[in-house]
Amino acid sequence: MDWQQLLDHIERFDVHLFTLGGTEITVSSAFKLVAFTLLLVWASRRVRDWTVNRALHRTHLDLGTREAVGSIMRYAVLVVGAMLILQNAGINLSAFSVLAGAVGVGVGFGLQNIISNFVSGLIIMLERPIKIGDRVEVGGIEGVVHEIGPRRTTVVTNDRLAILVPNQRFILDNVVNQVYTEQPIRLRIAVQVASGTDTQVMHDLLVDAANSHPDVLKQPAPEALVTMLGGPATAYELAVWHEARGPRRQQLASDLSYQVAQRLKAHDIKPA
Repeated sequence: MDWQQLLDHIERFDVHLFTLGGTEITVSSAFKLVAFTLLLVWASRRVRDWTVNRALHRTHLDLGTREAVGSIMRYAVLVVGAMLILQNAGINLSAFSVLAGAVGVGVGFGLQNIISNFVSGLIIMLERPIKIGDRVEVGGIEGVVHEIGPRRTTVVTNDRLAILVPNQRFILDNVVNQVYTEQPIRLRIAVQVASGTDTQVMHDLLVDAANSHPDVLKQPAPEALVTMLGGPATAYELAVWHEARGPRRQQLASDLSYQVAQRLKAHDIKPA
C-alpha cells in the first residue's frame, strides 16, 4: 500500500477533530500535518549537514563558522517550511494574531529569558566572539567551547565536566577568550619572600625557573618584577608568555610555582 492509498483509506473514516484558523482539522489532515512536520524536521537536518559537510567543506571557513551557517540555514528552513505547511493545509495564519498577542504577554512575564538566550545565540553565531574550540572564562567557569546551540553553549572544563551556559551570559557578562587574537598571552605568578633577600638573586632565580619550562616562550622573554618593596616581605611577580592554544594556564602556573619553590629551597630562601 502506497502513501496515496493509505491517505484514501484514512479519509474513508475521517472524523472532525477541531477547527483551527477557520479550517476544520480532521484525522486525515492531522495525519498529513504530522507527516509533513516530521519530513520538515528531517529535511532541515539534512540541509544543515549538507551545508556544513559539503557546501562549505572546501572553503577557508573553520568548523565553528560552518556550524554557525549550517544552524542558521536549518532555522530558516524550519520557519519557511512551517509557514508553507500551514498555508497548504488551508490554515489562515492571520487567525493566530490573537495567539501571538497572548504569547507576547507571556514573553513579558516569563519567556523573556528564553527569547533573550535564543537571540543571543544568533548574535554569537553571526558575530562569532567565541567559537567552538576556544578556551573561555565566563562567570567563574573556565573551559573549552564544545557546542554553541540556539539557547545555551556547552563549555567543557579541565575536569571534563560539561557545563551548559545560557547564551545571554556571553553577551551581557565579561567574557575572557584566551585564543581570540590567536597571539601569545601572559601568565603572572606572585611570589613573596622575606625582606632583605638579594633582589638580583631573586631575579635570576625566577627567570631561570621560567626558562626551564618548555611551554614558556623565550620571546617575549620572561620578566621578574618587584611589585612591593619594604616592610616584612618583598613581593615579586614572574610574568611569562605562552601560546594561547598551548598549555592550560592552571597547570602551567602550578609547574612554575613548583620550580620556583625548588629554587628557593636550594638557595635557603624562605617564602614570606
